[in-house]
Amino acid sequence: MTNMRFGAFVAPHHPIGEHPTLQFQRDLDFAEHLDKLGFDEFWCGEHHSTGWEMIASPEMFLAAAGQRTHRIKLGTGVISLPYHHPFNVAQRIVQLDHMTQGRAIFGSGPGALPSDAHTLGIDPMLQRDRQDEAIGVIQKLLRGDERFSLKSDWFELNDAALQLLPLQKDLPLVVASMISPSGMTLAGKYGTGVLSIGSTTTAGLQALSTQWAFAEDAAAKFGNTVNRDNWRVVMNWHIAETREKAKDQAKNGLFRWHNEYTVGTLMRPGADAYSSPDEAIEVASQAGSGSIIGTPDDLIAALREMIQLTGGYGTVVGFVHDWANRQDTFESWDMVARYVIPEINGMLDQYRESQKFVIENRGVFDRAGEAVMAKIMGNERAVAAMAEEANAQSAIPAHHAPELKKR
Repeated sequence: MTNMRFGAFVAPHHPIGEHPTLQFQRDLDFAEHLDKLGFDEFWCGEHHSTGWEMIASPEMFLAAAGQRTHRIKLGTGVISLPYHHPFNVAQRIVQLDHMTQGRAIFGSGPGALPSDAHTLGIDPMLQRDRQDEAIGVIQKLLRGDERFSLKSDWFELNDAALQLLPLQKDLPLVVASMISPSGMTLAGKYGTGVLSIGSTTTAGLQALSTQWAFAEDAAAKFGNTVNRDNWRVVMNWHIAETREKAKDQAKNGLFRWHNEYTVGTLMRPGADAYSSPDEAIEVASQAGSGSIIGTPDDLIAALREMIQLTGGYGTVVGFVHDWANRQDTFESWDMVARYVIPEINGMLDQYRESQKFVIENRGVFDRAGEAVMAKIMGNERAVAAMAEEANAQSAIPAHHAPELKKR
């Protein structure tokens, strides 16, 4: 029996036109919904532009989510380290861990949106090196190492140490990975987990089969270890009772998301606008597209294929989008909890074995009826009652017999 964990990743991607305050509340409602359904992790990101991605502080959002949830882990997916002084990042993560009763996961990245880096005056060529430098500093601070000083070309520390350490003894650290080896290499260098975000694209899927080797090679080089159980793979899905229903629910939102955001805003290389919602949904439903739009069985099959492709990982994280309306989206995740999670984790295997055993051993259980009859036949009053009932049945006219049998 496997023990795969399930999570959700809210970038978020909300179409422009809705009330921003209500969007925040809806995402908090969603976190609460997932907690009730038993999901393991909830992630949200940091963005400062594009209009579609409106959570600027994942720590602040997750602190609010922590007040409305009880057991689900809360991950920053991710904090863009080049945008912040590392000491402040460490401080906020520690506070989040305490405010959520030890449920924080610290996920970091170099920054995904060029428009964010431009606004902050950061050269994109420096972002990955700065993330690397910041992770090492933050890791030392979170461990409670002795005070240290460091002067970088973009921050400075003098006799630095945190006055409060995380509530968790080993607060989980996770590095974002897209398609290039850089994320996996950082994970190996510092012995952290990985959040593979690029797996929602065709190119990202093709790269997954070789990605983990980069983490293992870097870990060996720097004297660390990495564990596949700490590898999280992001996938796109929308689930309904039938494929046709799932496609109908998702096609208009998918069409708008792709044309207005992916093509119209990000202008992602190689992405072309769709001519209609029907075209959008058909392309997204094809094998290898990075999306599963269909039934629980379709998602179960896709997850098993992903396990084979990657060689195994610990957590699947569903990318949360606004392709369907709120009710259909909530029901999609409800179906994942009801049907997909127990199937993938083998929680129904013993039920099926028990049912099969009863069906295939009917002859053994028929002895229970024989035992009851034996007791009856051993009791004179019971035998007399049975004989009396039999005589009464034989005295009833044939045309009334069916009515008696119904009773």
